[in-house]
Amino acid sequence: MKLFNRSFTAVLAAIAVLALGSCDSGSDADSAPESGPSVIVPGKPGEANHTMSAEDAAEQRADDDSPNSADVSFARMMIEHHSQALEMTELAPDRAESTKIKKLAERIAAAQKPEIEGMKGWLKTHGEKETGGGHDHASMPGMATEGQLSNLRKAKGKAFDQLFITLMITHHEGAVTMATEVKAQGNNVQIEEMADDTVAQQTSEINRMRDLP
Repeated sequence: MKLFNRSFTAVLAAIAVLALGSCDSGSDADSAPESGPSVIVPGKPGEANHTMSAEDAAEQRADDDSPNSADVSFARMMIEHHSQALEMTELAPDRAESTKIKKLAERIAAAQKPEIEGMKGWLKTHGEKETGGGHDHASMPGMATEGQLSNLRKAKGKAFDQLFITLMITHHEGAVTMATEVKAQGNNVQIEEMADDTVAQQTSEINRMRDLP
């Protein structure tokens, strides 16, 4: 009987050890870190895009904020985008009826002229040309068509005011879209700061324009 008890006790002990090992194994599996989602990282100018984990992408950016193709494209497109806005604001003094519209046009011009120079300076600093990349003028978000610009040049008084606000809201929304995209795809800290300023400033102006009569 004693031999039986000792054997039975040994079997229970073995079962307990196996159960404990099974629990430990499951615990390790549960606590193992999951691999994060991969992200597409735009290559530097002239280089292809590549894929890496979100964690590695963040670490790379922290170590190296050299411009990639998204940063360069943003600077080039914003020069052209802002230039069209200036083209529209130049019409306001002679064609707008509302004093508020004229002052709005002045504020937009005063803000975007130095931003254009800033973008040009950034490109020059990084050895990039102001044009390039084969960007389609019409494909940029918010850009007015030649037909819309022609109508704006012909309009006067309240008709001009209304069309100016409509086109400029769309134009600003396009700039916000591009700025948001480069914040996700770019790598350069200075471009990210420019994009942040664009989002904040142009969102504020959109809200003001929507309140104008």
